[in-house]
Amino acid sequence: MGLYKWEGISRNGQIKSGTKEAPNEAQVLQFLRSQQIRPKKIKMAKSSSLGALNLFGGGVGSKEIVIFSRQFATMIDAGLPLVQCLDILGNQAESPAFRKVIKAVQLEVESGSTFADALKKHPTVFDSLYVNLVAAGEVGGILDVILQRLAVYLEKAMKLKGQVKSAMVYPTAIMSVAIGVVTILLVWVIPIFEKMFKEFGGNALPAPTQIVINLSKWTQHNFPFLIMAGVGAVFLWKWIRRNPRTLEITDDLFLKLPVIGTLIRKIAVARFTRTLGTMITSGVPILEALDITARAAGNKTVEKAVLRARTSISEGRTVAEPLAASNVFPPMVCQMINVGEQTGALDQMLSKIADFYDEEVDAAVKGLTSLMEPAMMVILGGLIGGLVVAMYMPIFDMAGNLKPG
Repeated sequence: MGLYKWEGISRNGQIKSGTKEAPNEAQVLQFLRSQQIRPKKIKMAKSSSLGALNLFGGGVGSKEIVIFSRQFATMIDAGLPLVQCLDILGNQAESPAFRKVIKAVQLEVESGSTFADALKKHPTVFDSLYVNLVAAGEVGGILDVILQRLAVYLEKAMKLKGQVKSAMVYPTAIMSVAIGVVTILLVWVIPIFEKMFKEFGGNALPAPTQIVINLSKWTQHNFPFLIMAGVGAVFLWKWIRRNPRTLEITDDLFLKLPVIGTLIRKIAVARFTRTLGTMITSGVPILEALDITARAAGNKTVEKAVLRARTSISEGRTVAEPLAASNVFPPMVCQMINVGEQTGALDQMLSKIADFYDEEVDAAVKGLTSLMEPAMMVILGGLIGGLVVAMYMPIFDMAGNLKPG
């Protein structure tokens, strides 16, 4: 069920507008005709009153989509009608949000829509890749096979995303702890030591101690501004990532970073080859598949390279040429794609590349984590240890100056 905004002209010439909840646009049109209103515009306001759901977060998770796809494929293969499958899956869905989506899709199918068109009404849950593969499956009569492929694809995408998250969690946690501990020391602990040194008459403090005390005073004085600067930096970063021009610049810079750039490149190659290979295997036209793959790339530099490959295909050339010229994809990948095009086995070649780069990403994440662990511990130990030693130096001097008797 979706919420539609409509605008029309009544019998006496008045312009009227409103909203109507209905399973599809045809039902809204029928409603307006029953009210003797000539429609001017009908537009979907939102889907199933679910707000902003996301395939990889929000109300419906990717794991639920995987389970849905696998169970659907099993029931279709067993010969159950499409509407009955949707009814069963809708009733057993654990997530209320996903239950609403499935029921809305069921209503659309019962009203005469194709399964793919019904899924298209919920783009925040079923993305364009999912919808296009389902459409190819319906046309080819292999919906059960397509749904199984989608489940495998989503599982591998989840694994890839999990690997990236695991690489980022450790350094983020350590840096957060380091910033928190250093802030507590500078704002609350070091002033106590400074007061103690003054009471003991320590006028000439060691240079490291004096530097730390000065840093503590500066931090206390500017603490509100530092908080504001941190919040401002977060909002600035969000703006940079939302602005198309700055997004392109930062995405290009990420690919050129020494260690992180290599990992991002491998992730991009794995995602590109897996997505394109799945779509070509499922019978989606190459131009449409490249268009969807480009939008799912996750990096603007990679997206532009894929779109250039799409233009190359439309002009009668190969996919491998523009990919090689972009300097984004490694030479081995371009050569394998070229061989796949010449032998007519592009989908199989893409699948092999994706499997290889999934393993490469796994190895790269493990290597990066093993490098980061000692580096982060040294940074954390150096920061906190340096502050503590600097504050204890005057105490060591006082103890050394004490004479017996």
